[in-house]
Amino acid sequence: MAQRQSFQIGTGLFILLGFAALGYLATQTSSLANYREGASYALKARFTNIGQLKLRAPVKVAGVRVGSVSGIQLEADKLDALVTLSLDKRFDKIPDDSAAAVFTSGLLGDQYVAIQPGGSPDMFKNGDEVVLTQSSMQLEELIGKYLVGGDAGKGGDKAAAKPEAKPDAKPDATPPNDKK
Repeated sequence: MAQRQSFQIGTGLFILLGFAALGYLATQTSSLANYREGASYALKARFTNIGQLKLRAPVKVAGVRVGSVSGIQLEADKLDALVTLSLDKRFDKIPDDSAAAVFTSGLLGDQYVAIQPGGSPDMFKNGDEVVLTQSSMQLEELIGKYLVGGDAGKGGDKAAAKPEAKPDAKPDATPPNDKK
């Protein structure tokens, strides 16, 4: 009987340890990892398409996490996505002519905002807006362009793009005379 009870306790501890490991992996692979609120400042960026960007998605400079996405809303007048970035105060030396882009981690991974520093001597301040932005590239668009060709999604008639005949070229007016 005592042997059976110790077996049940061991099994229960093993299952509990398994759930703890799953919880740890879930927080490390999601955007909850490295999430902490300290002294920060906010930047805003407008994108025409943010893809699957989510709240608390990382904001990176040179591949290093410097903050997170703290807000996403639709601008009703321009129909753009207004993304609020919360950057750690330690990283307050980002030039104000920097560009922001939405990238994907890996082929099908989570999306994040990458900031490419500019060369301006002036730095971003709390509440500033990133003017240079690059929207998310959609996988479906890339596959469509690859399969259909480089002109996928472009309007226009290819026949209209052909050069016309030269107006100064004279057609041969005399029919050939085949007398035998």
